[in-house]
Amino acid sequence: MGEQISADSYTPRQRSVYRRRLEDELELFDRHLQEAEFVSHGTIGLELELNLVDAEMRPHANNQAVLERLGDEFQSEIGAYNVELNHPPLSIAGDGLTKLEEGLSRRLKEVSEAAEAAGSTVAMIGTLPTMTSKFLKNPAWMTPENRYAGLNNSIMDTRGELVHLNLWREERYRHNFEDIATESTCTSIQLHLQVSPARFANAWNASQAIAGVQAALSANSPLFMGHRVWHESRIPVFQQSIDTRTQELINQGVRPRVWFGERWITSVFDLFEENVRYFSPLLPEGRMQAGAPFMKGDSPGLHYLNLHNGTIWRWNRAIYDPNTELSHIRVENRLLPAGPTVKDIIADAAFYYGMVKALSEQTRPVWSRLSFEDAERNFHEGARHGLTAQMTWPTLGSIDVTKLVAKHLLPLAHEGLELLDVAPHLADEYLGIIEGRARTRQNGAMWQLNALNSIAPQSRPATKERGDALARVLRQYVANQQSGAPVHTWSLEVS
Repeated sequence: MGEQISADSYTPRQRSVYRRRLEDELELFDRHLQEAEFVSHGTIGLELELNLVDAEMRPHANNQAVLERLGDEFQSEIGAYNVELNHPPLSIAGDGLTKLEEGLSRRLKEVSEAAEAAGSTVAMIGTLPTMTSKFLKNPAWMTPENRYAGLNNSIMDTRGELVHLNLWREERYRHNFEDIATESTCTSIQLHLQVSPARFANAWNASQAIAGVQAALSANSPLFMGHRVWHESRIPVFQQSIDTRTQELINQGVRPRVWFGERWITSVFDLFEENVRYFSPLLPEGRMQAGAPFMKGDSPGLHYLNLHNGTIWRWNRAIYDPNTELSHIRVENRLLPAGPTVKDIIADAAFYYGMVKALSEQTRPVWSRLSFEDAERNFHEGARHGLTAQMTWPTLGSIDVTKLVAKHLLPLAHEGLELLDVAPHLADEYLGIIEGRARTRQNGAMWQLNALNSIAPQSRPATKERGDALARVLRQYVANQQSGAPVHTWSLEVS
């Protein structure tokens, strides 16, 4: 999306023309799916969003100075205190997971060194516990680029009201914002899975079915603006931050732009058709203005369809890439938070890819026995309660997520990795980390909450005691992160 934006506002004529082009490209995409040959190597890849902090562990709006020292695999994010790292695609077979770990570690070292040279420290975490409402009230929170200003302006113009954040669990946070600043607090790891169009529906359905389990296992954002809230607070924060609906539209059942979805699908086309049917364009940038080609090799560029797709934030998003030879389709699994360590990220990837493969190969798939409503309910339960969540699962009913993972899903993940020809010792190593999290009931969220309780159990939000404690927790978190030890092995000692 970002490289195709040249303006920060649009006229009614531009919006009308864009809508017509969007409908034309949907028909073109349908024909392309039916007639063209697509890449089907089954490669994997990832994107990782990072936070920059200063010496006091506060967010540091310094990404331009850091990016000046880095190459094309790194880019800005909407927050001026964020940097994104991109890992190129590779095969998961054999030692692919080791190559992914080594590649991610090397790139993380590169960005960490660039940050240090620019006076910042990298914190790989879902949401900075030291973030404050005051920091986000300063316009300097945003990276000064058209794509971000345009997105902010379009969302706020469409909404027409202040952004209202309201979330609670142990404590409650409520606040109004003049823009979409809180979206920048949500830093994620995005896993890519390239599949053939014929296999896409199974891969997407499987991804949706396990979303709740993923959110619970990997929660790492329990302290939003210093408040103890959802274990994976990125989920409600992201949805509320860029919701274009007023309360009246919510009451009418208008769909949110940050969306789990509403049904199992039979084709990748279903998702793009829903995009065009249900959502108005936010960034109606014309193809010529964006400098986007009509064709890339023998594949249609689909500028309008792709740009529109980039402004509908599904937790599992379909991506069409025209490439220069054969086009390809991939699932972009977007719900995981960044961190806590590289080992934890590769373990999350191994679990995800193994589960998707195993569930996609079942003769009676889980989505034929699990209602979509239960899948969505699992997702929100996992995000809210983390490793203490209860899941609904076919034949098992309501079950503790740690028991579901340990007794039922890890064997499936092993089967899936075996089908993907992953080296057995690597499957054992990385899935062993997932087993460790379930056994100890310690992921990033639980460690942060327990660490805070260990040093300031009676502290309250927005007090100096809480603020000082949060800085100590984040400092220890970063030190533990740099050690490389998986989060389930971390002690609760905070220096």
